[in-house]
Amino acid sequence: MAKKKTEDETENDPCFPKKQSPRLCGTTYPLSIIFVVVNEFCERFSFYGMKAVLTLYFANFLHWDDDQSTTIYHAFSGLAFFTPVLGALIADSWLGKFKTIVVLSIVYIIGHVVTAIGAIPPVGNHTVHVVLSMFGIILIALGAGGIKPCVAAIGGDQFEEGQNVQRRRFFSFFYLCINAGSLLSTIVTPILRADVKCFGGECYALAFGVLAALMVVATAVFLSGSGLYKNLPPQGNILVGVSRCIGFAIGNRWKHRSSAYAKREHWLDWATEKYPEHVIKEIKMVTRVLFLYLPLPMYWALFDQMGSRWTLQATAMNANFGGFIIQPDQMQTINAILILAFVPIFDMGIYPLFAKCKIKLTPLRRMTVGMLLASMAFIAAAVVELQVQSTLVPEPRVKESYVQFLNLADTNISISLQGQDGFPTTMAPSQDPDNYIKLQLDSNNHSFVFDLTYEGRNTKCQQTLSEANAYSILFYKESTILRCTLLEDEKSKPQKGKATLRFVNVYGRDLNFTLGGEEFGTVEANYGSSKYKVVTRGHYQGMCEDGSIEYPVDLGLLDFGAAYTIITDVVPEEGRLKIWKTEDIRANTIHIAWQIPQYVLMSAGEVMFSLTGMEFSYSQAPINMKAVLQSGWLLTVAFGNIIVVIVAKSSFLEQWEEFVLFACLLVAVCIIFSIMAYHYTCVDSGELAKPAKDAEEEIALSPPYADKSLKSSQVKRVYCHVSQIGQ
Repeated sequence: MAKKKTEDETENDPCFPKKQSPRLCGTTYPLSIIFVVVNEFCERFSFYGMKAVLTLYFANFLHWDDDQSTTIYHAFSGLAFFTPVLGALIADSWLGKFKTIVVLSIVYIIGHVVTAIGAIPPVGNHTVHVVLSMFGIILIALGAGGIKPCVAAIGGDQFEEGQNVQRRRFFSFFYLCINAGSLLSTIVTPILRADVKCFGGECYALAFGVLAALMVVATAVFLSGSGLYKNLPPQGNILVGVSRCIGFAIGNRWKHRSSAYAKREHWLDWATEKYPEHVIKEIKMVTRVLFLYLPLPMYWALFDQMGSRWTLQATAMNANFGGFIIQPDQMQTINAILILAFVPIFDMGIYPLFAKCKIKLTPLRRMTVGMLLASMAFIAAAVVELQVQSTLVPEPRVKESYVQFLNLADTNISISLQGQDGFPTTMAPSQDPDNYIKLQLDSNNHSFVFDLTYEGRNTKCQQTLSEANAYSILFYKESTILRCTLLEDEKSKPQKGKATLRFVNVYGRDLNFTLGGEEFGTVEANYGSSKYKVVTRGHYQGMCEDGSIEYPVDLGLLDFGAAYTIITDVVPEEGRLKIWKTEDIRANTIHIAWQIPQYVLMSAGEVMFSLTGMEFSYSQAPINMKAVLQSGWLLTVAFGNIIVVIVAKSSFLEQWEEFVLFACLLVAVCIIFSIMAYHYTCVDSGELAKPAKDAEEEIALSPPYADKSLKSSQVKRVYCHVSQIGQ
């Protein structure tokens, strides 16, 4: 009597009639792909929303400098592209794709929750915030990277043999969901961060909390379709098998390194004692492509700086577009929009045009041009950075001091100082100074005597200034006598597109100031000054309290990168507060729109390099080795981020010089790559397709195939693992 097949055996036997899986709205598409697509949209929204605000979170909330913020950002990105290899190993060798997605999604959610808690100001001190944030983003990198190769693969698994057209359309829509999630997250998440206020500042906790909620939705949706999925058991990871074959060849060659042994045509031929010839041929194809990958990390080192260095550059620019304000971290949205526009333009316009002109743009040539475009984007970024730096007033150095004069009297005052440039100068009442005057000091502290002419009378003002500081000297009238007082100014431009201000109280009684929820405290009478407070750019109104009397305060616009001194005086007979707003450090003047050319160049380069590179890799890999090249491609992204970490930690160049350095390095790498590509001969992987009778020879590749109960039909099954890079 024939033995009855078990449920698992019938499920994995392609010759056994299968139960028809539910279809989507009467189409031939499996219903289960809806859950996969929605899961991917929510997960990509969560991941790219995190990346969009991460650099500014490090800089503004954790108060790290630009280099430290850039370093940790790229360390996170690099880890997120190392872990897909780990996720594929777990899925193919242990848990299977479904369980791997569920387990790592839970890790993903925990990471978001921990990061959100770490972004709540009252939760612990700075050390607690740093520890929670680092632990959280490590979990996010593990979760996001680990499920990356599994979600698309389980979507492809849902289709039957013969549904190649439907599978291809699914992956096209899957790719669209990735871009849609990325685009929406880079718009919405910065709004949650900047426009919603909590705990007296930007609400990073809310932004991270919403991203955690999106990941919960993604996991819940994926689990809700569990009864519909076609779940294939783990059948071994091909990457492990390839690694073992390569390791055996190297070890065998080392054992036979003596000249007594005959040389072999290729170093991989030393694996013929254990592995079939067709397997070795396929691995040779893979290693030839992996060799081409060696220069590629430099491209990703430039590409991923859109989320770090370019975002930080945007914070020093004017983001006012008239009717709306662009947040610095929203500029990354341009890349997602341009990619959606450029893909059809290049495929249906530019590439066919070159073909008509008899110019053959092979995949490797396209990738070379893509690298050149990326280097041009960084030259454009360097030009913009030079323009931004040219608008900044250099800080006073050793044996230097800056001074400006504020005239609170009712007539012009002429100021003279012997032996110093910039004098004499005349200040009208309530005149905003054009700039600071640089004074040269003979020692760390120097006493200056300024000669003043006021209403035809001469008087003097003596003040002691310290080196490497900036000051304002206030002139005011006391009865008929002209007095002066010294205020120490903010000497550095506010970072990250913020504004900073202080209040000076001219009135004869103490005043309390509140502005936009910020408490400036009590400002002492008779020219007392508050401390500077940093605020986000915007129009501000507040309140001034004189005992039980309250006066409204309307400061108008506090602009990007400016420092203000707000001089106030109460006019009791009119029942109002008199306000004079001076701009000590000028607002950012270079408009953020000047970043658009570098985004255009980088996005065009991405289409030619990244998308073409994936297509080329797929075409050059044997049908059962495509996952190996996919892993290699992911690792080029990871190593590219490591390059940025190394350069950022070195921190020996000005920012524009660093941009030029990266551009030059990529040009050099581009030349090397073009030489390598010239000597590369494209092959048709179909030429190495094995006869069906040889399929069981592949058993030798990895331990799971050592189980002789596996049928040859099971071994021959091939599922395409698709993972989108740079999206």
